[in-house]
Amino acid sequence: MSPAFLLTTLIVVVTPGTGVVYTLAAALSRGRRASIVAAFACTLGIVPHVLATVTGLAALLNASAAAFQVVKYAGVAYLLHMAWATLRDKEAIVVERDPAAAGPLRLIVRGVLVNILNPKLTIFFLAFLPQFVDPGRPHALPRMLALSGVFMLLTFVVFAAYGILAASVRSHITSRPRVMTWLRRSFAGSFVALGAKLALTAR
Repeated sequence: MSPAFLLTTLIVVVTPGTGVVYTLAAALSRGRRASIVAAFACTLGIVPHVLATVTGLAALLNASAAAFQVVKYAGVAYLLHMAWATLRDKEAIVVERDPAAAGPLRLIVRGVLVNILNPKLTIFFLAFLPQFVDPGRPHALPRMLALSGVFMLLTFVVFAAYGILAASVRSHITSRPRVMTWLRRSFAGSFVALGAKLALTAR
């Protein structure tokens, strides 16, 4: 495992994106346990991208402008849906007294979709992994899977750390409805901004 791979992966994972925003929202609204579930869900959403890269579907996605656009705008639509749901639903970012009642299945489904509907992640793997795997050498496929596993592990650890830190301040905002309103609007705005960024990016 090269230091360059670990450093590049850490930079990519630490940089805030849709997964981080989603994990922070779960942490502030439902607590530490929910943030870990959200981090796990976002990490789980990476699996299809890894499989697409390994099986060659990522190359097709990269070569076909139409396929890329379909997946991209599905992701944009979902991010805008998340923004609207967060802004409209006043219960979306509300500190809950009983985090266990939130329902982990909903957190997992949303978290997985956040990363599945991001074609840039597939393209990233397509461009990123080959730099650290020589396809001409034996065991190239196991190495690619191993590197993908490390990427996913670091993703979970970093996202969970973001979530745990955010969950630690929940008690300070429980009795401040204006802060919660501001947070709800901020998260909605973040989803809109990320959706706009995805819509404007090319392959």
